[in-house]
Order: sequence, then C-alpha cells, then structure tokens
Amino acid sequence: MPPSPIDWSQWQGEIHATLMFIVKEGRVLLIEKKRGLGAGKINGPGGKIDPGESPLQSVIRETQEELLITPSTPRKLGELWFAMSDCPHILCHVYRADDYIGTPGETDEAVPVWTSVDEIPYHRMWEDDRHWLPLLLDETSFHGRFAFEGESMVWMDMATNLVW
Repeated sequence: MPPSPIDWSQWQGEIHATLMFIVKEGRVLLIEKKRGLGAGKINGPGGKIDPGESPLQSVIRETQEELLITPSTPRKLGELWFAMSDCPHILCHVYRADDYIGTPGETDEAVPVWTSVDEIPYHRMWEDDRHWLPLLLDETSFHGRFAFEGESMVWMDMATNLVW
C-alpha cells in the first residue's frame, strides 16, 4: 500500500458508531442493510451512538432496532477508524456476542442473514471487512485504520491483540 493519505495523529471521528456480530454454532448473524450508508451491503447490525449513550448501550439498542433481538454478554473486540472521502469520518466500536435473546426478524432497516463462518459473503460487504472480521471470529482484538475514496479502500493499517 502507498503511504497513508491521512495524518492519523490529527484524525478525529466525527461520527461515533457501533457494529455487532453474533457468532453461534459455527454461524454468524449478519444483516442486509436496507437504507442509509451501505444500503444493499451485508454487515453486522449497528449504527450511530446517540448523545449520552455508551458504545455498549448503543450496540445493544441498534441490534434490538435492526434485528428485534438483544445480544447476550457483548464484548468489544475492535475499533475501526474510517477516513471517508464523501461523508464524515467514522470511529466504530466493534462487538461480538455468542448468544442472544429473542428471535431475529426483518425490520424496515435490515434483513437478518445467517451464514456459516466459512462462507461469509465478503463480495457483498465493505472492502475492509475481510481484513478484520476473521480476527473477530477468532476472538482476537484489533484496531484498524482505513481510508476510503467513495466505496473503494485506498489505504489500511491493522494492529492486533489490544486491550479494550
């Protein structure tokens, strides 16, 4: 990769967001996003952190809103910094849970998509996902920094085995 186009020492996430991945019995619960940034793509449930909300509170609320379930004992495994060319920069807290309460259902925001951890549809996901989602599945903590031009990743850097 070329040198970073971003001065990361000065970078700030204007939007703080979350993602949740529920992994159970060799499968991961994803969503097909119906609207907003990434509409039509496959991802985990999540979204913007509301004022006064912690990242953990946000990821639980977003999973409830998008899939009608509550993740059990979510734990933060990663943090992603996105420098975007066509929207505000995003700081995303990434969580994993191994179980949930309720029954996943379709909402106006998302369609639930169960997939084997060996058959994740990376071709329908954001380009960066293939670099950090395997770490989450292996329960390895991570920090990723990514620069995007539109929907194309132009630079990345990953660190692993961090303490959150």
